[in-house]
Amino acid sequence: MNGSAVVAPTEQVLDLFQGVRLTPTQRRIAHCLVQHAPTAAYLSAAEVAELAGVSQPSVTRFAVALGHDGYPALRRRLRELAAGAPGGAADAGNELQQAVRAEIGNLDRLAGQLADRDRIAGIGRLLAASRPLPVLGLRAAAPLAAYFAYFAAKVHPDVRVLDDGGSLLADRLEQAAEAGAGALLAFVLPRYPRETLDALREARAAGLTVVAITDSPVSPATEYADEVLPAAVGAQLVFDLHTAPMTLAMVVLQAICDAAPADTQRRLEAFEASAARRQLFLG
Repeated sequence: MNGSAVVAPTEQVLDLFQGVRLTPTQRRIAHCLVQHAPTAAYLSAAEVAELAGVSQPSVTRFAVALGHDGYPALRRRLRELAAGAPGGAADAGNELQQAVRAEIGNLDRLAGQLADRDRIAGIGRLLAASRPLPVLGLRAAAPLAAYFAYFAAKVHPDVRVLDDGGSLLADRLEQAAEAGAGALLAFVLPRYPRETLDALREARAAGLTVVAITDSPVSPATEYADEVLPAAVGAQLVFDLHTAPMTLAMVVLQAICDAAPADTQRRLEAFEASAARRQLFLG
């Protein structure tokens, strides 16, 4: 079985929400169903309401928003998806192989989302024009913010990593805005630190355009972001796999480079000359 044939339950549930405008409460319900994708088809409306922290009538309205007569009809649809899922336990390999194959599926899904090159190019231009460019990533997302910023600093004159929470975070956002920043790139990954969402609100209040790389189009970040770039997180192992978000980060950086190719080339050549002079690398 190759990776492209794997359709994870999470992806099947996500497909139900594509192109549907959901309220913040409905996004909470959608996110709950995504989190519980393997068992979502067997949850009652009351159970979904309890898990999502909403009222039972909200679950019914959510089902209607998706085009169903009510929650029972939505649950039937979820069961149909579960029954038609390819790849049973017999041919899926062991749990480690399943985790890796699920990541292949996440990357394949991401590739499909990148068909709209104009949108990615527009985001690249937006971020390239932001001077400085603040990059937010707290807790589990901090390494991704640092990874992106390490390479972005080679082609962008002022990249500022925001990887510490607390009261100083709001100060640094305001300082970036006052220094001329027009946009914020934020990595927002499960378990969604409260400080991250507070920071997105602060960034919007400061006049920054928020671009969020997050795990799902119904992630809590969607309420505060102007542009949402979803990349699924692998959840089959003890700790999450961030393969797709890391790949998407590099795609966004490529779009930044493409937005100003002459400046990018000049800065890269200057770095290489400096690295050679200081003998930074062995190869």
